[in-house]
Amino acid sequence: MGKKPDAKLADPKVQASWFARVRQAHQTETTEDYVELIADLIEVQQEARLSDLAARLGVAHPTANKVVSRLKEEGYIESQPYRSIFLTDKGRKLAKKCKERHQIVLDFLIRLGVDPEAAEFDAEGIEHHISEKTLQIMKKFGN
Repeated sequence: MGKKPDAKLADPKVQASWFARVRQAHQTETTEDYVELIADLIEVQQEARLSDLAARLGVAHPTANKVVSRLKEEGYIESQPYRSIFLTDKGRKLAKKCKERHQIVLDFLIRLGVDPEAAEFDAEGIEHHISEKTLQIMKKFGN
């Protein structure tokens, strides 16, 4: 396997910064998914329950409970045993930001001609990894 004559690698520091950004996005993904889903459940059902989170995220009840406990410690939610889960101001702010980011990516993909179901699936992944700069360009594209 020979080296391609025009193949180039990015500067190691630049490439490392790209991978660091992806790792950071993976760390915040779970928090964002849970907070956004809690907001959606509250909006539609007037409550968010642990069992609903587990079912909709496709995780075991103990896994959802562990994440909910962490979100409570980090100040995103409030909950009592055997009661609904509520977002704090910090949680509502993050949920709103996530929802807006998701909608911008979704609308952009649909405008490109991606069918709505595929666009929804793709937006769910892209929304966590997109830079603010690219997001703003996507937003302008729709206006």
